[in-house]
Amino acid sequence: MNRGMNSTVTQNLTLRQRARPPSAAELEAIPWLAVLEPAQREAAVAQLQVADAEVGERVCRIGKPANFWFGVIDGLLKMSNDDAAAQSITFTGVPPGGWFGEGTLLKREVYRYNIQPLRRSVVAGLPIETFHDLLEHSIGFNRFVLNQLNERLGQFIAAREIDRISDPDLRVARNLAALFHPQLYPGVGSLLRITQQELAKLVGLSRQRVNEALSHLQERGLISVEYGGVRVLELQGLRRYPQP
Repeated sequence: MNRGMNSTVTQNLTLRQRARPPSAAELEAIPWLAVLEPAQREAAVAQLQVADAEVGERVCRIGKPANFWFGVIDGLLKMSNDDAAAQSITFTGVPPGGWFGEGTLLKREVYRYNIQPLRRSVVAGLPIETFHDLLEHSIGFNRFVLNQLNERLGQFIAAREIDRISDPDLRVARNLAALFHPQLYPGVGSLLRITQQELAKLVGLSRQRVNEALSHLQERGLISVEYGGVRVLELQGLRRYPQP
C-alpha cells in the first residue's frame, strides 16, 4: 500500500481508533502525573492514550457520554456550543497542558459542549474508570482536580464578563490572559503558539480587528507578537488592562 493510500485509511479512522500509547516526551507534558505515587503513575500510564486530532474534528460532542478525561499535549482546542439551538458561544480555548471535562466525568453526564482543534493537535485521554479510581485512592490527584475545578469556575465567571465587553482591545487582552493561565495551562509557558486567525475565532472578532488589538497591546509593552505566536511580557498587566 502506498503512502497516499495509508493517509486515506488513517483519515477514515475515528479519533479513538487512531489512539496509541504516549511517548516519553508526551508523558512529560502531562502535569498531574507528577502528583501520583509510583504505582498509581504506572497504572495511569498504562491506560493513557494519545491521538492526533485534525482541524474541526470533534474530540467531544454535545450529547455524547463522557468516557475520557482529555488533555492537550500540543496544539490548540476550542470549547463551544456551536451545535446547540441557542446562540453560538465559544467558552474558552484549551492550549497545551490543559485538561478539561472533569466536572462532566464526576457527574457521569453527557457533554454539554463541543471540543474541536483549531489546528492539528495531539490530545491525550484517560478512561473515566481510571479517573475515578485515582480520585478514590490519590490525595494528590484529588487536590489537582479540586484546583482545576476552582480555577475553571473563576475562568468561566470571567468569560461571562468578557462576553459583555464591547471594546475589542479589552476582549483580546482578557482572552489572552485566560490562555496564559499558569495553573490550568502549564504547558504554555510565556509563548502561546497561535495565529491571528485562530485567536479571532476564540475571541469572536475579525482577524483585522484582532491584529489591531495585538498592536495596541504590544505598544503598551504587555505582549510581543512573534513569528507563530504571542509572548506575554506582563500577565498581570493583561489581566488589569486598560488600567496601568
